[in-house]
Parts: sequence; C-alpha cells; structure tokens
Amino acid sequence: MSDLVNRPDHYALDRKYEVIEVIEDSVQFAPDAISGGLQWQILKYVHRCWSKDATVQDLRKARWYLDRLILLLEDRNGSV
Repeated sequence: MSDLVNRPDHYALDRKYEVIEVIEDSVQFAPDAISGGLQWQILKYVHRCWSKDATVQDLRKARWYLDRLILLLEDRNGSV
C-alpha cells in the first residue's frame, strides 16, 4: 500500500538519492527564501516527471516556476 504522505509512489522509485536530500542540498545556496522556494519546486517537478502519468504537466509546472524565478532575478538584478 502506498503512503501518500511520507513516500508517495512518484517519489518512491528505486533511486540512488532521495529527492528531498538533493533538493535540500541544492537550495541551501539560494540567496533568499523566495528564490530557494521557487528552485525547490522546479527541482521537485523535474525530478518526478518520469514517475507519473502527467509528464508534460509536471514539466509545464517546472517551467512556470522557472519563469517566475527568472523574472524575480531579472527584477532584482536588471534584465540580462
């Protein structure tokens, strides 16, 4: 039986690393909580895109968060 809270099927694949550990390691370098939160979502959706029946939907969600992060950084640093 799947544990939808602690280990949902789309996270419970036989992987070398737990996604939560990879994400936590990555976002620690974010300049602030908002940027780190957006990065967190991007990594989450990209990581699990092949594990669900909604691959394109998850990639679109990742893109939405990535676009938002890019806009945030452009606003802060001036457009590139």
